[in-house]
Amino acid sequence: MTGGPAGELVWQRVSCEGGACVEVAASDEVVMVRSSVDPDTTVHVNHDEWRRFLASAKDGLFDEL
Repeated sequence: MTGGPAGELVWQRVSCEGGACVEVAASDEVVMVRSSVDPDTTVHVNHDEWRRFLASAKDGLFDEL
């Protein structure tokens, strides 16, 4: 999520388990996901891919994992 000074990314923590948290930020072009344990490694997906991922998670596609 943008909104910091001069368009700086604002990372949001969405889930924590055992000290490792999932963090998400979005720019105009992509959504970025990273682990709080290794914040230098990020996964970038476009906004359509992110929406499809969230819809699949809400539909239970990943419940067996």
